[in-house]
Amino acid sequence: MPQNIHDLTTPALLIDRAALEHNLDTMSRALPGARLRPHVKAHKCSALARRQFERGHRGFTCATIRELEGLAAAGLGEDLLLANEIVDPRQTARIGRLLEQGARVLVAVDSAATIDAAATGGVREVLIDINVGLPRCGCAPEQAGGLAELARARGLEVRGVMGYEGHAVGIDDRAKREALCGDAMEKLASAHRAVGGDIVSAGGTGTFDCNAVASEIQAGSYALMDTAYAKLGLDFRQALFVWSTIVSVSDSYAVADCGLKSLGMDHGNPTIDDAAIWFCSDEHTTFAPAVSVEPGARIRVLPAHVDPTVAYHEAFHLVEGDAVIDRWPIDLRGW
Repeated sequence: MPQNIHDLTTPALLIDRAALEHNLDTMSRALPGARLRPHVKAHKCSALARRQFERGHRGFTCATIRELEGLAAAGLGEDLLLANEIVDPRQTARIGRLLEQGARVLVAVDSAATIDAAATGGVREVLIDINVGLPRCGCAPEQAGGLAELARARGLEVRGVMGYEGHAVGIDDRAKREALCGDAMEKLASAHRAVGGDIVSAGGTGTFDCNAVASEIQAGSYALMDTAYAKLGLDFRQALFVWSTIVSVSDSYAVADCGLKSLGMDHGNPTIDDAAIWFCSDEHTTFAPAVSVEPGARIRVLPAHVDPTVAYHEAFHLVEGDAVIDRWPIDLRGW
């Protein structure tokens, strides 16, 4: 393993150890123990999940069955939530095998089809997924009670409800973000009254401190952070960087060797200190530096969206200053 960041092949993912520790500790104080169910889709790394587990967060939120399987294999499978719908019985059969191996898995359902797939595949526990304003998965709140009855009739234990106020979590204006979150949680609370159960699962990094309804918060990005969430002024530090090499310099711009294939771009361009980003292409970021730069210089590039950025890479390099102190495989990638 390289001992110094200047020995790494670029582009490479760096995690600043001090910033990561700050973020994990800050969230653990705000949402101790089971109040936080960290979402591993943000980092896809069992080594990082173990750091969250060691801080008392024994349950995890997953977006894929691969994440479930990887956490279970790492000994972190005592309380897993698949916050995603499944209709393929081959996939629910994979969950059934995890249950046979001793993992505990909750599965989100939002229709008769997903309930049927869960029951057929051997799933035992479900949450009714509610559309609280983001047009993604989830049933209408008024349909929740009927789906819970159907699930129980199929032999499933309905543990409660979940919903994601994703349309609110990234709003810059704090008052508007709180208002949107409040409206969404009114819908979720109404559905919970019809469904019952001990779990109301919701939330994200942007609303972790203003969601007063959820019994558990599914925040994930807080651990590593990105520039989109940094705009909200939360008490989390940028811990994730794409380490890159300047490969070309012209009179008015320079080019770094990271681009669309190493940066999540759906939230906009990355950021480079003392530089203006012009554009990103497959393997390059073209930027105008405020100070003179030379080919071969290394720079830290800050991604705008942590989740897809991580999914492009095979490993994190945990660093203190210029020293590489560990390498963590991003071992939960794939489906």
